[in-house]
Amino acid sequence: MTYSIGDVAKKLNLTVYTLRYYDKEGLMPFVERTNGGKRVFKESDVELLNVIECLKSSGMPIKDIRNFIEWLSEGDSTLQQRYDMFVERKSAVEKQMEELQKTMDLIEHKCWYYQTALDAGTEDVHKSDKIGSGVFN
Repeated sequence: MTYSIGDVAKKLNLTVYTLRYYDKEGLMPFVERTNGGKRVFKESDVELLNVIECLKSSGMPIKDIRNFIEWLSEGDSTLQQRYDMFVERKSAVEKQMEELQKTMDLIEHKCWYYQTALDAGTEDVHKSDKIGSGVFN
């Protein structure tokens, strides 16, 4: 089965503009074109675009994603580089998750703080709460 650029954009919840940008940046050399120049995507292209989106959402710069795409085209000789790249990405995402968890912990605390104050009708209920009292409430 093949897909148009519009089909792929809809399937991946991207814009056609984003896909054209990826193509311009060298992230889609694998996509075939018709004689008229229209892009024709195979299922494997859509799967690879999913990987590209994953890498992008993990904070990887476009130039590094382009390196990954080049390594793919070079075949088995780049298996180690690709593995190392994903191990590094995993570590970066784990660090992001730890930071987000700290953020979530603070937000949850503040939700508790304000819900408790609302229930009591006053922040005075937290007078002994050193974290909750003060100018940052």
